[in-house]
Amino acid sequence: MRRLVSLSAAGVIAGGVLLLGQQIPEPRKQFGAGVTGAFEGWFDNKDSSRGFLVGYFNRNTQQELDIPVGPNNRIEPGGPDMGQPTHFLPGRQWGMFAIPVPKVFTPQDKFTWTLFVNGQTTVIPLRLNPDYVISPFSEIGAGNTPPVIGFEEKAPTIQGPIAMLATAPPRTASLSTPLALTLWVTDDMKYISGTGTPSPSSRPPVTLTWSKYRGPGAVTFDKATPTVEKLPAGTDNAAFTGKATTNVKFSEAGDYVLHVTVNDYSGDGGGGFQCCWTTGLVKVSVKP
Repeated sequence: MRRLVSLSAAGVIAGGVLLLGQQIPEPRKQFGAGVTGAFEGWFDNKDSSRGFLVGYFNRNTQQELDIPVGPNNRIEPGGPDMGQPTHFLPGRQWGMFAIPVPKVFTPQDKFTWTLFVNGQTTVIPLRLNPDYVISPFSEIGAGNTPPVIGFEEKAPTIQGPIAMLATAPPRTASLSTPLALTLWVTDDMKYISGTGTPSPSSRPPVTLTWSKYRGPGAVTFDKATPTVEKLPAGTDNAAFTGKATTNVKFSEAGDYVLHVTVNDYSGDGGGGFQCCWTTGLVKVSVKP
């Protein structure tokens, strides 16, 4: 039996489920609980375009889930595939991907992300509601900005939680040989003192986490959270410059997408301030 649940970002953050506008507690389980999308908010880009920032909450503490794009994992209208994940990690995953907002969108228009997991259907709306405007590229108080990342030493860079399949660089791998993934990163090392996160002296300036985002088989990282090696300052005069490498194996051939989240001092989800972290995707074609 399917149970229809409508969620908003506020309901997810509060740890409950919104059913017809009322919060219904749903305790986390090791296995068998639901997964809901999380609308973090919408933002303006420098080119005057707009984007929706979206994450999710997997209420299972032990169960990773694979939900292919289709009836059980769809974003409409225009989908079902709008670049959302098909592999869901346990817990709250902040701002995993972005969806471009059509130029013709009005505050009355919306996308909806529907997930059917463990017998539960959840639906969240993505709207240009003025209450959900966010600033993921700059924290006004301290002038903090997200880390800048690159998948090549001299390649174009990414800044902010704007991971999209359309801009993911391609890689080729084989089942017999681990794929080495190196990420170059710079950061301003500014600290938002009001987030409640640990002080800079107790944590590295940049942390990153790799995970499976899509793919037919299991993905194994030798270091899902590799140490970021500090490098000499570059020509951009960044406060911190570093790189990190991880090796990844695949259990079967096929097309995969890998996801990386790079946090600065503000930590997961920007410590609740929706800034400052950066996300990226890598497409990997794995040959037998």
